[in-house]
Amino acid sequence: MILRQKHIKALSSAWMPFAEASSEGLPLRQLLRLSLFQVSVGMATVLLLGTLNRVMIVELSVPAMVVALMIAIPVLVAPFRALLGHRSDTHRSAIGWKRIPYLWFGSLWQMGGLAVMPFALIVLSGDQTYGPAWAGEVLAALAFLMTGLGLHMTQTAGLALASDRADDETRPRVVALLYVMFLLGMAVSAVIVGWLLRDFDPITLVRVVQGCGAATLILNMIALWKQEKVTPMTREEREAPRPKFRDAWADLMAGGSAGRLLAVVVIGTLGFNMQDILLEPYGGEVLGLSVSHTTLLTALYAMGALVGFLIAARWLARGKDPYRIAARGILVGLVAFPCVIFAGPLVSVPLFYAGAGLIGFGAGLFAVSTLTAAMKLKTSGSGAGLALGAWGAAQATAAGVSIFLAGALRDLVGHLATGGWLGPALTDPNLGYTFVYHLEIGMLFLTLIALGPLVRVAPLPATPTTGDRFGIAEFPT
Repeated sequence: MILRQKHIKALSSAWMPFAEASSEGLPLRQLLRLSLFQVSVGMATVLLLGTLNRVMIVELSVPAMVVALMIAIPVLVAPFRALLGHRSDTHRSAIGWKRIPYLWFGSLWQMGGLAVMPFALIVLSGDQTYGPAWAGEVLAALAFLMTGLGLHMTQTAGLALASDRADDETRPRVVALLYVMFLLGMAVSAVIVGWLLRDFDPITLVRVVQGCGAATLILNMIALWKQEKVTPMTREEREAPRPKFRDAWADLMAGGSAGRLLAVVVIGTLGFNMQDILLEPYGGEVLGLSVSHTTLLTALYAMGALVGFLIAARWLARGKDPYRIAARGILVGLVAFPCVIFAGPLVSVPLFYAGAGLIGFGAGLFAVSTLTAAMKLKTSGSGAGLALGAWGAAQATAAGVSIFLAGALRDLVGHLATGGWLGPALTDPNLGYTFVYHLEIGMLFLTLIALGPLVRVAPLPATPTTGDRFGIAEFPT
């Protein structure tokens, strides 16, 4: 028994980037309890980007362009994460709490949005007796906005709280653990939600989504309980001026490679994320998969991203160039999207599932490696914090634009095909899906072109840094 424990400990130290993440200021039990907010965020992400978009398009017959606009709303709120983090950093509290108020109100916003969302979606589908014709669109947009705002507020404040409580040595591994919990939350929630919606009807949809809202509040309350100490602020702290963003941003852009890195993040995110709104409807319409079967795509994507994260951790710990790792992730994406494209004509569900997992794997490599590169960007005023905020803003904005663009192009190309505008050989109504997938392949090639100069100028370490444990101070949304 002792020998087995020794082997398990050695295996975790070798493979897990969050090994030994606990410290005196943040014991393991409290760390694991705090990480529950990431489970709620992963659950909301599955609903917003996975289950609900397929339900709205296939079961509720909502146009894909409207669905894309709704799902893009919470993602486009993400650039304000830097502002939310700054406000929690400088929050004036008589008892000294900075993070707990933002965690609490973020949980309320997230729960409230999920509570009203299923009714708004039913009205949006046309099942309406009273009220103005625009009520469905407005109510659904508000529900998605509330959920997105609460999600980002909760995640930002939770990460900041974990960073506050961890020491300098364990802080990167603590947040790495939170990232893994986020992916595991997505995978487990996708399986559970898919199983609950195996026999779809509107009442079941209401129960499942509102149940996720209740679970959000319960998980977040357990996570934040007694996590922040009461430390009243002094008069000097209350009167200290807040730092300005404008000077630090100009300093960051003057660094040289920062602008090109952000361009790589934007183009690469467009290439990987345009499929977010289309994979599940594609599986339902082209391959005839049920709601529960298409929801498994999110679990496969999350598990692929988790494997990519672990492999990137080992490569980075050995001193490999993060830009070269990002290029490898793009190459995996160039293999994954043809798998999805050929799955339709071949009617191959395993090939479709393999493509979804490979997309997650490539996106995980790309996201973690570009984030690691952003951590190395330095500014004279604020260190790497602003660079990480700029990375998050670029990634989240590109993700929101990609979702709306994919839905709009799918509807437009599909309409042109069925109307005969593209010729007699291109009349398949599913042509809109494959057009978007081919466009993503082109975007990945453009990302490789933009990434090339960064690979050439990035210095490679003389010797692998095997003594350093891998960890990150932020993570992709």
